[in-house]
Amino acid sequence: MNTLKAERRDMKTKAKKLRREGFVTGSIFGREMKETIPLQFEKGAIERLLKEEGKGGQVMLEVEGQTYDALIKEVDYNPLKGWVDEIDFQALVSGEQVHSTAEVHLLNEDKLVAGVPQQMLHEIAFKALPSALVDKVEIDIGEMKVGDTLRVADLPIAHTEGLNLTTDPEATVVTITEVHTAPADEEAEDAEETAE
Repeated sequence: MNTLKAERRDMKTKAKKLRREGFVTGSIFGREMKETIPLQFEKGAIERLLKEEGKGGQVMLEVEGQTYDALIKEVDYNPLKGWVDEIDFQALVSGEQVHSTAEVHLLNEDKLVAGVPQQMLHEIAFKALPSALVDKVEIDIGEMKVGDTLRVADLPIAHTEGLNLTTDPEATVVTITEVHTAPADEEAEDAEETAE
């Protein structure tokens, strides 16, 4: 499990100023904590963390000598700059279920003999004990054929002990569809018709 160092943020300093100085702002909250603690992190440390963990990932968060087993609850990216502005964590309580999500990753897309994958779900929501948390679901689609469909219930996450799905088990995750290509001359005719 990754360990991340954080400093308690002085709320007198504006978030914008901290971000200009190379920090990411955030917080940690939890049922057994008296209050939400505002935090600041070095931008480089957050970028390294997010290369391995996404939303729903579990980390050991060190704040002023105290360590929290925490879940990445929310990540806010700056749409213009492409970096992280804010990241929030939830302190986990052993033996207590927590709401989280697992990102869906498709593998071996290049090995598909025919068809194109249509990914319907990019994350699966669930409630789980800290020991049963899942941060990503990898699906090997290399052997799938046109017409094949995988539902949430078909994946190992649906059968993980201590984990209860909140996403509908019947929801389609990925389906393989035929590639539709129209002949070039038909496309030209369509273009002419629309031009008139």
